[in-house]
Amino acid sequence: MAIVYLSLGSNSGDRIGFVQQATSLLGAAEGITLIRTSAFYETEPWGMESENWFVNAVVEIKTTLSPRDLLKECQRIELQLGRKHDCLNKGYADRTIDIDILFYNKDIINEEDLVIPHKYLHLRAFTLVPLLELIPNFEHPVLHKSISELHGDLENPEMVFLYGTRVEI
Repeated sequence: MAIVYLSLGSNSGDRIGFVQQATSLLGAAEGITLIRTSAFYETEPWGMESENWFVNAVVEIKTTLSPRDLLKECQRIELQLGRKHDCLNKGYADRTIDIDILFYNKDIINEEDLVIPHKYLHLRAFTLVPLLELIPNFEHPVLHKSISELHGDLENPEMVFLYGTRVEI
């Protein structure tokens, strides 16, 4: 049974509702057990131009699914919740839900369409802050730094809002 951390984000429609629905669908999926969820954060878009801010969270799961099968399940849930992938636009776009695999145990996978640990997680406060809640001492298997250390390394940590409370990071 693998311990996995997933990032969930939405900046379109009922953002909180989509993150909650994705969490519920993950917990109901065969081979997945939901362990815990971070608080929800409202964050500015990262790597894209949009007026729509994101609601982000990280969930911890146990799974018997392989990394590849877990990716397929995440993509199935994204489609079920109305995610549209724009094949012509190589950048980021607004979305109802985005589910990324951040860590799968301490496995290292580097394939064209599956990179674990997620290649940008150490650059994004919106992934590191929720991970700080759940696993502050977890060591990144490639960078060999804890989540706390990675957060401390951010050059320009953006403002993150704990849903309902403003938190400067």
